[in-house]
Amino acid sequence: MAKPLSEIRNFAIIAHIDHGKSTLADRLIQTCGGLEDREMQEQVLDNMEIERERGITIKAQTVRLNYKAKDGVTYQLNLMDTPGHVDFSYEVSRSLASCEGSLLVVDSTQGVEAQTLANVYQAIDNNHEIIPVVNKIDLPAADIDKAKDQIEDVIGLDASDAVAVSGKTGINIDDLLEAIVTRLPSPQGDETAPTKALLVDSWYDAYLGVVILVRVIDGYLRKGQKIKFMKAGVTRDIDRVGIFTPKHVMLDALGPGEMGFITASIKDITETQIGDTITDEKTPTAEPLPGFHPSVPMVFCSLFPVDASEFEKLRDSLGKLALNDSSLHYEMESSQALGLGFRCGFLGLLHMEIIQERLEREFDLDLIPTAPSVVYRINMTNGNQIELYNPVDMPDIVKVKSIEEPWIKATILVPDEYLGGLLQLCQERRGVQVDLTYAGNRAMLVYRLPLNEVVFDFYDRLKSISRGYASFDYQLDGYDENDLVKMEIRVNGEPVDALAMIVHKDFAESRGRQLCERLKELIPRQMFKIAIQAAIGGKIIAAEHLSALRKDVTAKCYGGDVSRKRKLLEKQKKGKKKMRQYGNVEIPQSAFINALKMGDNK
Repeated sequence: MAKPLSEIRNFAIIAHIDHGKSTLADRLIQTCGGLEDREMQEQVLDNMEIERERGITIKAQTVRLNYKAKDGVTYQLNLMDTPGHVDFSYEVSRSLASCEGSLLVVDSTQGVEAQTLANVYQAIDNNHEIIPVVNKIDLPAADIDKAKDQIEDVIGLDASDAVAVSGKTGINIDDLLEAIVTRLPSPQGDETAPTKALLVDSWYDAYLGVVILVRVIDGYLRKGQKIKFMKAGVTRDIDRVGIFTPKHVMLDALGPGEMGFITASIKDITETQIGDTITDEKTPTAEPLPGFHPSVPMVFCSLFPVDASEFEKLRDSLGKLALNDSSLHYEMESSQALGLGFRCGFLGLLHMEIIQERLEREFDLDLIPTAPSVVYRINMTNGNQIELYNPVDMPDIVKVKSIEEPWIKATILVPDEYLGGLLQLCQERRGVQVDLTYAGNRAMLVYRLPLNEVVFDFYDRLKSISRGYASFDYQLDGYDENDLVKMEIRVNGEPVDALAMIVHKDFAESRGRQLCERLKELIPRQMFKIAIQAAIGGKIIAAEHLSALRKDVTAKCYGGDVSRKRKLLEKQKKGKKKMRQYGNVEIPQSAFINALKMGDNK
């Protein structure tokens, strides 16, 4: 039998990046005996190699713990450790929809930061009971009172009963566990009602097929039960039912309020859709659960295999990865320069980078990414409006009435000593200031910015100007009409579609010059002279020339009349002219990637 609902607590750990969520989860697991001391390692829930290398959480992870409280009752705690970076906010939103409460972790040395705010608002939208937790109190720079004041001033939560802990040393972890069982609500559910479970997450296992993470609302999910996926409309028999402690532990059933995983020999990844309702096939529930809002991609980029024969492998790999990361969107695309590939949508640049790295590591692929871009709305002279995902598909300029670009509302929290540099950066990026407020010695800056200006290197510049102290969060804030043009790069007179981009007219020349200079360094010299040009329509706005490699044709001349040497050089000159007329330039794959990794784009 499942535990009574009053003895279950489902909660997520939310915070800004690097405020100690995963370390706090480690201590909770260790204190509750989820793992032996010899099995513990730092950030035990960050089980991807890339997560451990970068020190960030990419995937939300679920763990069931048993805690014997002071009242003598052993409670079942279902913990979800969530990512902190803005690019993985969709993981956070799904985790919060599966829980009733949240631990809001604030670093006592850093205070409230941008993503802290964003995650709190998501938790409030999901009607969560929130326990403020001040972490890292063992550090010499810790200021608990200041962190509590910021929680009250900036967020508006009562922090008088905030729990001060150290995730690293384990100080006050018992007090936090008591707060979880006494202050967080228990889940609602009916064990006698028809089975109703929420599909929270899924991933592909080479041996088991698709593994599904579920949160049971009503009824039971049992081994051998025939279930139906209401949205997908398919039925399957459950092979395995289990939980993570964080080790895999097999069970006979999952009851109301519980979280765990099931497998059902599913090989077709399209059968499992995030947010779907799982019910019993014979006695289905009447109404499906509302599910999740679909994620909205912010940044688009095309991925092409270096070897054209690996296209099918890339298709399968993207399918398996999209199963594990539902915020990844992709569709097939072809390029004149790069062949067949996929147009992919991401939540941000870090998300794009992580997906590319996971494809290369986990699926052994060599990929060429194109320039990141955003979705533009093109208003045509005939009254139609089309969405432009790839600058290459830009319609004829004479048919275009105007171009609209997406804008974001950015919240930046920064110590006031770095405020001047950040105001200048936002102004350079065509930003419009909305608000500027102070909480102590920290400024909260709200700006409207064109997303196109943010996707390249805005975050890197923000961190370098503020020496890492600024935090940044954003949300989409509609479309605005602007003076935008398509800039293409031509090598030896041929346009390179992978490097085409939409830019603001005022910055086109400097961006084009910078890209030409980069390509001049990256393209290897040929036997003939090469022109590298940036063009808007038929007008060349920037150009560089790559000089030819020369063979010393006069080496065999040991003296004699100078006309003999001149004759050989003239012959070489004619040959080079012909080569340039017919010659094709092979651009190495690394040049595409490195050309786009520019410093400041202005």
